[in-house]
Amino acid sequence: MSPRPADPAVRGRLVEAAARILAGEGPHALTARRLAGEAGTSTMAVYTYFGGMEEVRGAVRQEGFARLAADLDATPTSDDPVADLVAAGRAYLSNGLANPHLYRAMFLERPIDDAAAPEGEAAFQRLVEAVRRCVDAGRFEPVDPMGLLGWSVQLWTMRHGLVSLAIAGLLPLEHVPLHFADMSTRLFVGYGDSREAARRSVEQGMR
Repeated sequence: MSPRPADPAVRGRLVEAAARILAGEGPHALTARRLAGEAGTSTMAVYTYFGGMEEVRGAVRQEGFARLAADLDATPTSDDPVADLVAAGRAYLSNGLANPHLYRAMFLERPIDDAAAPEGEAAFQRLVEAVRRCVDAGRFEPVDPMGLLGWSVQLWTMRHGLVSLAIAGLLPLEHVPLHFADMSTRLFVGYGDSREAARRSVEQGMR
């Protein structure tokens, strides 16, 4: 008799359960027995899909970045790169708020090893390229590579701060888009955009 094929749904439940445990109690609480109980399966199933707890933690991180990439890919582009930058920011915020347990594993814990780091670097590089579009279009002032990196870090810090405060219950969810729009406008003006152009693009990107 051939072995029963792996069930993606079981693996998905294990990843989700692991994300909840990691977010709520940290890595020390993630054991095969605890994970199996949370996912409603057996400890054998844990080792069927994963070699150990480090692999589980890696899968949680990978799932989080896969969902973020899918949300960013689904964000349409337009002839207004600043509006597109805002729309991508909205996708980032929505993803983090919809997946708080995964978000913690992605951005509030250090990668398990160097092999896991490129996932985060790839996500950040998308932001760098979006900012570069705004510079190339003449909306932001010309800047050297270090300046481009600095602006990208500022924008990511703003997005990350809003998500982190919201999932910690320190910022009401309905306040997130208001602060995001206001801070984005102020940053864009600081990067060289006119206040009126920045305001229009933020309004378009927030739709």
